Amino acid sequence: MNFRILAKFLGALLLLESIAMAACGVFAWMDSVPGDLRAMSSLFLSAGIGALAGSLLMVCGIGKIDRVPRREGIVVVGLGWVLCGIVGSLPYMLGEPRLEMSDALFESVSGFTTTGSTIMQTNPLAGLDIESWPRGILLWRSVTQWLGGMGILVLFVAILSYLGMGSKSLFRNESSFQTGEATTARIRDTAMTLWKVYVVITLVCVIGLKAMGLSTYNAISHAFTVVSTGGFSPHNESIGHYSGWGNGWLVELWLSLFMVICSMNFLIWVVLLRKRWKRLQDEEEGRLFIVFCLAASVVLSFGVASSQNMDFSTALRQSWFTVVSIASTTGFGTVDYLQWPSYGLILLAGMMFLGGCSGSTAGGMKVSRLIVFLKTARFEIVKAFRPNQVFRMHVNGNALGGGERAQTVVFVALYAFIVMLSWFVVALLEAGNGMDMLTAFGCVAATLANIGPGFGDVGPSGNFAHLLPVTKVFLSLLMILGRLELYAILVLFMPSIWRKY
Repeated sequence: MNFRILAKFLGALLLLESIAMAACGVFAWMDSVPGDLRAMSSLFLSAGIGALAGSLLMVCGIGKIDRVPRREGIVVVGLGWVLCGIVGSLPYMLGEPRLEMSDALFESVSGFTTTGSTIMQTNPLAGLDIESWPRGILLWRSVTQWLGGMGILVLFVAILSYLGMGSKSLFRNESSFQTGEATTARIRDTAMTLWKVYVVITLVCVIGLKAMGLSTYNAISHAFTVVSTGGFSPHNESIGHYSGWGNGWLVELWLSLFMVICSMNFLIWVVLLRKRWKRLQDEEEGRLFIVFCLAASVVLSFGVASSQNMDFSTALRQSWFTVVSIASTTGFGTVDYLQWPSYGLILLAGMMFLGGCSGSTAGGMKVSRLIVFLKTARFEIVKAFRPNQVFRMHVNGNALGGGERAQTVVFVALYAFIVMLSWFVVALLEAGNGMDMLTAFGCVAATLANIGPGFGDVGPSGNFAHLLPVTKVFLSLLMILGRLELYAILVLFMPSIWRKY
């Protein structure tokens, strides 16, 4: 292992994070709302600590680096997310009101992984609610999701031109971008184009929210967290805060549109900019995602309208927003879906684990893996009766070989195993607190799939504040594990693989 490479790139990553933190400190300094001077000092102090740590690592990594081997690239990705989560927790601990270390780490990791699970939203243990926090801290909370949405490492590749060939190792191990278009183009140019598209989509969302009556601060905060499919909101009621407005339905519709857009493969926009229009015809994953959302919304609407005694149009509005919010793993809330019919909860649980499309900011297993898994199952069933038949399997226009099919099946099996194991671990850790199995499952589903709200006591009307510190740390690890789609984190615990590499 070349530790000089690790030190250099991890140091640069911390410096980038410190710049973003300092920018939030400048906002707190300029903000006229009382209480932000406390946020300013904690943000600037945290930025200073992060910059110092980053500079020391950069000094340890002095020297020319022509390329980053794949092994070091994987480790940079895994450790990079962990370090960003740790440094990002400092403003929550150093400012007032203060969070305990495990709480601050949980909130920071939840931000960077765009999970959206929180201990800050109506925290009875601390006597706080989300709106009692300084706006500078809440802005940093939204910024962490915006940076984590496209992927800090993709930003890293986009702006550091000296990565050279090593950028390929970092780029393909950043979980959201493992599709064919990314590996066939110049990686740095693709990463830069992705960020340009990401920024433009964010600006359009901000302008739309401003036109609908949101303040600049609220428009930016919500735009950051919707395009990253993160789900943090500076309001206790989340998007439900706007549901009572005269144009509340329009705010929900606008946000749901961007949740769908950002659940699509961002590389679609890259190839369209290059005028490869045929790519849209091959996009079966995106089409299937939209069909799932529409079908689930309609099915849920009938049950919600019947059980809640409301008209169908209102039920459809609530169902659509909730389904899209869950399927995109954003986690915005307008209603408490735990009050819906039980079949609706099962349907939402399935949408949670499925998630959005590959190459998007959404979490979950990804629709493309479901497509490959089902096609592989059909292939194996037919092969049992017709062993000589020749199959050609394509997903999104890309041909798949036996290796890709096997990798998908292994991933799905490993994902299911981790869900069951983590469910057992959380239930065991919280056994003394009387946690029920539904809440334990909700904790795992919400964090591993990067959703935000779960089921039971951690549902849309609850939070994670009541959990034990060790449970919060474990769930923080699950968030990173889900965001990096297992392998880049699991490999950190297998040094024998490094030696055999």
